[in-house]
Amino acid sequence: MSKYLVTGGAGYVGSVVAAHLLEAGHEVTILDNLSTGFGEGVPAGATLINGRIQDAAEHLDPSFDAVLHFAASSQVGESVADPGKYWDNNVGGTLALMTAMRDAGVRRLVFSSTAATYGEPVDGPLTETSVTAPSNPYGASKLAVDHMIAGECVAHGLAAVSLRYCNVAGAYRGLGERHDPETHLIPLVLQVALGERESIAVYGEDYPTPDGTCVRDYIHVADLAEAHLAALRVATEGEHLICNLGNGSGFSVREVVDTVRRVTGREIPEVVAPRRPGDPAVLVASARTARERLGWTPTRSDLTNIVTDAWNFARERRS
Repeated sequence: MSKYLVTGGAGYVGSVVAAHLLEAGHEVTILDNLSTGFGEGVPAGATLINGRIQDAAEHLDPSFDAVLHFAASSQVGESVADPGKYWDNNVGGTLALMTAMRDAGVRRLVFSSTAATYGEPVDGPLTETSVTAPSNPYGASKLAVDHMIAGECVAHGLAAVSLRYCNVAGAYRGLGERHDPETHLIPLVLQVALGERESIAVYGEDYPTPDGTCVRDYIHVADLAEAHLAALRVATEGEHLICNLGNGSGFSVREVVDTVRRVTGREIPEVVAPRRPGDPAVLVASARTARERLGWTPTRSDLTNIVTDAWNFARERRS
C-alpha cells in the first residue's frame, strides 16, 4: 500500500482517479478547496483536507509516496477574461506545491495537463513533438507548469509524468461531470435531454469534416484514471515524461448529438450558430507514447458506452 496526495481530488477527473487508487488498496488524501469540486464527489475511504495547493507544505510530509496534481482553474473563456487568476492558481500554486514536495522529500509527481498546450493543430493527430502554441492563458499556464516540472526534474531529481488529453466524458461508480457553469458538449446535450436546456448549439456546420461539424477526441474518465495509475508506476527519477492520451480518432458534434438521441430516446433540438474563433476542425491525439511507455490502451472508446455512462450519472443526480 502506498500513500498519495491528490490535489483537486473532489473534482471530476481527480475524484475518479482517487477512487481507482482506493480500489487498488492505497491510502488517499485529497487536498481541495471545493471552489469547483464537490464534497460529495470525494470517494468513500479518502481523507479530505479543505485547503489550497498554495498551502500544501502544511500537509505534505515524507510519509507520502507521490502527488497526483489536478487542482487548476480550467475555463478557457475565463482565462481570457481573467488571466491573472490562471497564472496565480495554475502556475503559482504548482510552484508552491513542488517546493513543498521537495522540502518533504516527496519525489514523484503525476500532472494532469491538457492538449490546450498545443493550441490549434496544423495537421494530423497530436503527438508529443507537435508544436506547443497555446491560444489562451489556460493552455499557456499549463504549458508553463510543464516547463517548471522539467526544470525540477533536471535540478532536483523529480520523477514526473505529464498527461495531456482533450475531452473527458463518461462516469464511474457515481462520480461524473458536474461543472458550474457547464461548457462540455456531452453534459450540455444531456441537459437538453433532461429538459434543463431548450436546445444545443452547434457552432459551425461548414468545416472540412464528413458532416461539416468539428471532430474531437473523447476519452472515458475511467480510461483516463487508469493512465494516471500507470504513470505512477513508470515515473523515473530525473525524467519528465510527457504522454498524450486519446483514442486516436474522434467523433463529430453531430455524432455526439445523434448518439445522445439514441441512448436517451429524447428529442434534442439543434440550433446552428456561427463558428467560434479558434475552434479547429479536427482535434485528436495520438496515444502511441502512452502505449509504449505506460502500457496503456483505452478500453472504453465506444461513444455509445461513454454517453450511456454519462446519461446514467446525470439521471442519478437529478433523482
